[in-house]
Amino acid sequence: MSLATAPRPLRAVLIANRGEIACRVIRTARRLGLRTIAVYSDADARARHVREADEAIRLGPPAAGESYLAIDKVIQAAQRSGADAIHPGYGFLSENAEFVAACDAAEIIFIGPPASAIAAMGDKAAAKARMAQAGVPLVPGYHGEAQDDALLRKEAGKIGYPVLLKASAGGGGKGMRVVESEREFQAALDGCRRESRAAFGDERMLIEKYLTQPRHVEVQVFCDSLGAGVYLFERDCSVQRRHQKVLEEAPAPHLPEALRREMGEAAVRAAQEIGYVGAGTVEFLLDAAAETAQGSGSPFYFMEMNTRLQVEHPVTEMISGEDLVEWQLRVAAGLALPKAQNELTLTGHAIEARLYAEDPDNDFLPATGKLLRFALPLASADSHGRVRLDSGVEAGDTVTMHYDPMLAKLIVHGEDRGQALAEMARALAALDISGVTTNRRFLQRLVTHPDFIAARLDTRFIEHHHDDLFAAPQATDADIARAALVAIDQLTRDQLARSHIDGAPRTDDPWQRRDGWRLNAPRRLRLAFQETDGSSTYEVIATQALTQGLAQEPAQATWQLQVQRDGEETSRLAEQCQRLDSDTLALTLDGHRQRLFARLDPTSEGDAIVLTAAGQESRLIWRRADRADHLPQEAEAKLTAPMHGTVVALLVEPGQTVEKGTPLVVVEAMKMEHTLSAPADGAVEAFHVAVGDAVAQGDELLAFTNAEAMTNAGADTSGDN
Repeated sequence: MSLATAPRPLRAVLIANRGEIACRVIRTARRLGLRTIAVYSDADARARHVREADEAIRLGPPAAGESYLAIDKVIQAAQRSGADAIHPGYGFLSENAEFVAACDAAEIIFIGPPASAIAAMGDKAAAKARMAQAGVPLVPGYHGEAQDDALLRKEAGKIGYPVLLKASAGGGGKGMRVVESEREFQAALDGCRRESRAAFGDERMLIEKYLTQPRHVEVQVFCDSLGAGVYLFERDCSVQRRHQKVLEEAPAPHLPEALRREMGEAAVRAAQEIGYVGAGTVEFLLDAAAETAQGSGSPFYFMEMNTRLQVEHPVTEMISGEDLVEWQLRVAAGLALPKAQNELTLTGHAIEARLYAEDPDNDFLPATGKLLRFALPLASADSHGRVRLDSGVEAGDTVTMHYDPMLAKLIVHGEDRGQALAEMARALAALDISGVTTNRRFLQRLVTHPDFIAARLDTRFIEHHHDDLFAAPQATDADIARAALVAIDQLTRDQLARSHIDGAPRTDDPWQRRDGWRLNAPRRLRLAFQETDGSSTYEVIATQALTQGLAQEPAQATWQLQVQRDGEETSRLAEQCQRLDSDTLALTLDGHRQRLFARLDPTSEGDAIVLTAAGQESRLIWRRADRADHLPQEAEAKLTAPMHGTVVALLVEPGQTVEKGTPLVVVEAMKMEHTLSAPADGAVEAFHVAVGDAVAQGDELLAFTNAEAMTNAGADTSGDN
């Protein structure tokens, strides 16, 4: 039966979301013959989901509260466009019972569960109480209504540290922190409440025992309005940072079939207990320590239910062969589930990696900017459907500070886990992306880590393997030589720009040239580089080779490169870079020609030369001798905003003396809080911002004097007297 002739006819659907999930829903809805309507904020006026929809309606300013979270505006957009239904995606209004009620009142189909089911699971404390009554095992914890600080601290002590603080109305890692000791409790509680209040308008907390080796295993469930329910197997989402998933895979590795069935059936019972309809995910903690000790039959604990489609649903689609968005649309139209439990099959293994605009080496701070390149040739060239890229961006799009920094999801499928891992490594290497800092290199380290390959997983995987995953990559001789060639190319281009002003050639004093020119001798340059963390410095002596006693033109030059590092010297023969376009170079080193992407990022230390080839990235600071502003400056006694955001808390008073590491300011960006701490012992002289202020990356937040400077000042004063 078509959706247009279903019990609840569907002909047009509005997607009340943005980014990759909006594009994902549009793709399936269009295949089923539905008219698609997008909504957008001013920040997304030219976004990909707007371009791909049949129609698009403006909601308002960039702030989510005035656009994507504005229930009345979304309902009005649906009515204006004649949409029969609204698909909420995930995040924003997807788990908002008030929004579902508004859809019902406007006689618009909500593609998701009834408001009563969302309410039953939306309050995490109430949901746990209901699951306990239904006999679903729970992690020990406090889920009560009383919320005063002293009581919560007392309950945490009773449970025993470490404990996990969680927003009662929360999800997605918002308002959630691990507390290791009583000394840390109050600061963590305050931070969780702020995040929860900002994200959900509710600051109630629950407390749970923090399992030291849990696996995060979740079950995909589906129920229709006719009373049927199935589970489409499970996903392992244990690899997380800040309680947000980074890698997901299906099925969960090393899960015995009996336990898979037990968890799946428990998940369906939980969904049917609350009258659930549509796609949902029941999340469990699987005790990895007990699993190691006991083998099969490991204990699992109900954690929460997400009453929506999950970000990681594509891995379930890969192993089941089902389109879950199509299932959602059919169930919302009043049709029965497409398949019964005994008709569902599990084939192969799938892995999903979330590609974020963020800097893992800088505490995962979100990144903004323009995507110069963004493509995955494998996704279209792979005729077997083993590689899939779900994204909400394209080359040329701008990544802003306003929303979640996820750019795309890279999903692969293999006949088994080993093949899926190989496909993921290949796809990450083939991803062609530049212009914005991403976590691609971090993902490559994750999927090639021996313990991930061996499926030795728990939710603290990244923490346990921090030294391996965040080890500063040491540049090779080839990396340094390639950086030198890019630097030479830039110096040549700079010289050309200086010699042509307003289109007219200009004769410069040759002695003022900065591109290595020498009288009656080949060009020669001395180039200095250092690692981005300052750990190592390198030098390259570049001498232009002669052809029949004459220097070649710069564009055809051949260079002898003497790379000096750690007291040793190696020699490389290279050709001048060839520019294929603004950021693509052809570079030949020792007879090996390679196509790579290059960009220069100005930093306080010099120009960072960032090179990407075959998915591998190298980054070196070029200490330019032709630039005065690269020289080391005295450390300024101030702290600056690491990204665009909003100041949500000032944690000390002006004039207060603090120790190194003391939290000073909290900035919220892309729905997450980031705490700036004292870089050394010292004192806060003054704040230059107030709570609620919007700040841009690099804005000065406060003036700070370190203890050494204070001591020196005191010594100078006493000497003058």
